[in-house]
Amino acid sequence: MDLLQSIILGAVQGITEFLPISSTAHLVLVPWFFSWKDQGLPFNVALHVGSLVAIIFVFWRDWVHIIGEFVRSVFKGSFDGRPNGRIGLYLIIATVPGGLAGFLFEEQAVGVLRNPLSIAFFLSAFAILLYLSDRFSKKRKSVTDMNIADCLIIGLSQALAIIPGVSRSGVTITGAMMRGFKRDEAAKFSFLMAAPLIAGAGVFELRHLDPASVTSTPFIAGLLTSAVFAFLAIKFLLKFVRSASYTVFVIYRLALAMIIATLYLYKG
Repeated sequence: MDLLQSIILGAVQGITEFLPISSTAHLVLVPWFFSWKDQGLPFNVALHVGSLVAIIFVFWRDWVHIIGEFVRSVFKGSFDGRPNGRIGLYLIIATVPGGLAGFLFEEQAVGVLRNPLSIAFFLSAFAILLYLSDRFSKKRKSVTDMNIADCLIIGLSQALAIIPGVSRSGVTITGAMMRGFKRDEAAKFSFLMAAPLIAGAGVFELRHLDPASVTSTPFIAGLLTSAVFAFLAIKFLLKFVRSASYTVFVIYRLALAMIIATLYLYKG
């Protein structure tokens, strides 16, 4: 992979990881549109690590409170009076389904599910679910109001993100809004949930990488680009959804699905 391609893919990953439009789908589609060689799942995960840096940077104060209260709660044997510690517990629980899905269905994620028509279908189907949850849910709760049922449902929804086109942020935001969370609070928990999952996937997939490639200029450039654009995407979405709905992303997903299907049939 040359330097320009890695920078473009890093920017695509950074932007699309946190907007509810499916980063995996875009990392498959961009090479397909331009007839580039598919960079493969390990490089995708490496770009996700750049996004992880952005999550830690944006929410570092939250992480300090969450980790600190979680550790104190464990030693005290109780989470009473420590809402951030309870959030830490919920983040661990919510990560398990997604981690298991990635471990059990990695082969399918790399193979048949990366077909453009499959991506177009899931972009459309989960766009409709995002719209319905945004349109009809009560949207009253904040992250500190979360309970175990909320945590389990949002965690199970994250497991579906192994499918390209679903969108990890999109499906977890959908699940959170279905449980009555405000738009920006749903996005915040979705972003926090991404950290342990991306970290785990990054460590797991490093076994596939050639050690020499990790220090190459294109690899490093892709990671840095992903981190910068992920930071901007997080800041943008949290501000945007405080005063607007997710409809613009629904429209984008449906339009992209139509373009994919048209090009696929034209090419094929």
